Amino acid sequence: MHGEPPQTAEAAPSGSPPLAGFTVGVTAARRAEELGTLLRRRGAEVQHAPALRIVPLPDDTELLAATKELIADAPDLVVATTAIGFRGWIEAADGWGLGEALLERLRGVRLLARGPKVRGAIRAAGLTEEWSPASESMAEVLDRLLEEGVEGRRIALQLHGEPLPGFVEALRAAGGEVVGVPVYRWMPPEDIGPVDRLLDVAIARSLDAITFTSAPAAASLLRRAEERGLREELLAALRHDVLPACVGPVTALPLEAHDIPTAQPERFRLGPLVQLLCVELPGRVRALPVAGRRLEIRGHAVLVDGELRPVPPAGMALLRALARRPGWVVPRADLLRALPGAGRDEHAVETAMTRLRTALGAPKLIQTVVKRGYRLALDPAADTKYGDG
Repeated sequence: MHGEPPQTAEAAPSGSPPLAGFTVGVTAARRAEELGTLLRRRGAEVQHAPALRIVPLPDDTELLAATKELIADAPDLVVATTAIGFRGWIEAADGWGLGEALLERLRGVRLLARGPKVRGAIRAAGLTEEWSPASESMAEVLDRLLEEGVEGRRIALQLHGEPLPGFVEALRAAGGEVVGVPVYRWMPPEDIGPVDRLLDVAIARSLDAITFTSAPAAASLLRRAEERGLREELLAALRHDVLPACVGPVTALPLEAHDIPTAQPERFRLGPLVQLLCVELPGRVRALPVAGRRLEIRGHAVLVDGELRPVPPAGMALLRALARRPGWVVPRADLLRALPGAGRDEHAVETAMTRLRTALGAPKLIQTVVKRGYRLALDPAADTKYGDG
């Protein structure tokens, strides 16, 4: 599910934002507020659960040690992977009184930049990169280094929260010496509560999508699910019902290693990631012609002729049960089983149905069939198309 398909009129009904009625989980620790704002502007409800926290740069003794080592013993080559990481390295060195010494050392070595943003950070520091791949891909950087040969060469690799094991192993296997520069490190969140709540709503299918902006965040969520004994339930939800949206292919690797298909934008940025969701989520919803209206059942709400109608959880459960076979009568006993925690009293179905009809604002959308149950009032012309359920 890669790329950004063209948006259609069906995907974004007039009168409502494209993500209205959908709930999206955000696992990012960094730039989470920016991502959440972009999603809310397009109508989504956002559930934020940072799957990681970042060790502050000045407190990271590993970075200080690596910086001193490189100043004392110059590498042949420095690979800068991210703009924020490269800037953070220079700022941290300044804070330790090593900024000028580090810049002087970097002026005398070859600098490779993974993409245009980090290239800009290098130039802003008064340095010049030798080369940058058009693809912004670490794979292309690796291919170039292996092609020119790295045996006996010392390479400093600016890490960005994760160790890039395949990259490092390939260089070492080719005879290179790799010095990792851990600009910051990912750690588990201090408060695991939001992550656990995100897992619970994902497994309950009360979430429509989860966004991932780093591979460590995806790996951390999977690891926490395993700790709670929920790994298989989470994998099933992500494979079938909850859309995993990743900012790029590196971020998606921990998920795809578990055979979870992911959605990714063509450009690995937050804006395109949100635009992708604006197409993918409405595109997963089937619009139903019911009683002269256009009915679109979303995560926690319903669009009736493009107007958003919030529906309580019990009502959404009933509506989904009816929509599985539009136009067919669904017995009360089946609807009772669909209600969360309803017990055995079929009166609970009638109560929830009354509230559902009120929430929809159009009582005729759902017909009562005496002594049998309820049905969506599918328009007659649509019976052939939807009648098989």
